[in-house]
Amino acid sequence: MSVTFDPVRYKETTRAQWQDAAPAWHAWGPTLETWLGEATTLMLDAANVTAGSAVLDVAAGAGGQTLAAARRVAPSGHVLATDISPAILERAAADAAAEGLDDVVRVRELDGERLDVEAGTFDAVVSRLGLIYFPDRAAALAGQYRALRAGGRVAAVVYSTAERNAFFSVPVSIIRRRAQLPAPAPGQPGPFSLGGPGVLEDALRRAGFRDVGGRTVPAPLRLPSAAECVRFERESFGALHQMLAGLSPEERDAAWQEITEELAAHETGDGFEGPCELVVAWGVK
Repeated sequence: MSVTFDPVRYKETTRAQWQDAAPAWHAWGPTLETWLGEATTLMLDAANVTAGSAVLDVAAGAGGQTLAAARRVAPSGHVLATDISPAILERAAADAAAEGLDDVVRVRELDGERLDVEAGTFDAVVSRLGLIYFPDRAAALAGQYRALRAGGRVAAVVYSTAERNAFFSVPVSIIRRRAQLPAPAPGQPGPFSLGGPGVLEDALRRAGFRDVGGRTVPAPLRLPSAAECVRFERESFGALHQMLAGLSPEERDAAWQEITEELAAHETGDGFEGPCELVVAWGVK
């Protein structure tokens, strides 16, 4: 049975899931920053985020990369963190205030495909694990291009291919099979939708960016056990919650049990090391 993809319904569901997952995603912040730290640094370097920069953070989530950018641009620069979920932005704002960066960081609920910001006012646009979930990626990148001043830089982090991200692709494949969900069609959003070699870079070129480049970054997810990885994903991965929506509570529990058993293959004497590879790509307006 074919299922027609409904981008409006998809975004409504995405927003609702991130509203629900916001507390957990925020609580896992230290794990996120350790795991994504190297790729985040490369993203900010590639976007030339430095003292005094004006930065737009698209799909900012709980704002770990927002704060990293704010520390660089302070005190004279600023960062606007945007997301479809106001609940998760509240936590980013609170963390900025706790660090004394509330004069540097502002937050605004915005759809990443409709960036209602003044054109040509940002030195850098960044997005960490956000572009993969936009149904209209061309519109999202067009908005980012418009937001930048001439010579401004864009940089983004995405997952590479499913084969190189077992920590996430194993749960996705198990849930898809149990929920009888079709594989996403080409062009549809999903965790690995920009992961193929050169795919993100080509999207940036089509949006008009020049001097485009990219690099893969190994980013193994290290946790005490496979069960802890499952707890992390079960509590805070909105994409998996969307996929599980059609299953009963008992069926969901069974899916998570199978996922735990499969991921146990990545346990060692030192704990769990989930395979993960990220792509960082960048370009200039």
